[in-house]
Amino acid sequence: MLLKDLPLRDRFGLQFSLFARQWRRVIYKRLEVSGLTDATWSPLVHLAAHGDGVTQKELAALVGIDGSTLVRLLDILAGKDLIERRTDETDRRAKKIYLTEKGRTAVRDIRIELNRTESEFLAGISDQELALVLDVLARIAPHLDQAERAL
Repeated sequence: MLLKDLPLRDRFGLQFSLFARQWRRVIYKRLEVSGLTDATWSPLVHLAAHGDGVTQKELAALVGIDGSTLVRLLDILAGKDLIERRTDETDRRAKKIYLTEKGRTAVRDIRIELNRTESEFLAGISDQELALVLDVLARIAPHLDQAERAL
C-alpha cells in the first residue's frame, strides 16, 4: 500500500515525519559548508532570536534539548569563538550565553541561507496557504506538548 492510499489521519504523522526529516536534511547539507551542523547552528539562531544573556537552561528549553547536550554544543561553539559564557551576577551557579561578533556574522550567514532555502521550498505556496498550515500546526501543538509532558 502506498502512503497516498492510507486514510488521511493514518497518513498525517508518517508523511509529516518524512517531510520534516527531508527538510532538515537539505538545510543541514546546505549549511554544512559553513562548518556548522544542525545541532550547532540551531542554538545560535535561537540565541539571536531571543537575545543575548539567556541562561544555558533557558537556551536548552528554546532549542528543545536537555541541558547536558546543550553544554557539549556550547563547548563546540565557544571553541569556534561563536559564543561566550558569562556567570550570572544574580545566580553565580548559572551561566548566561552571549553571541560574539563572529557568532553574529555566522547567524547572519545562516539566516541568509535559511531564507534562500525556505523561499525555494515555499515557491508556489501562497501566504494564505502557508498561514493555514501554520494555523493547523499551532492547533496540534498543545496536544503534542501534553503528550510529551506525560512521558
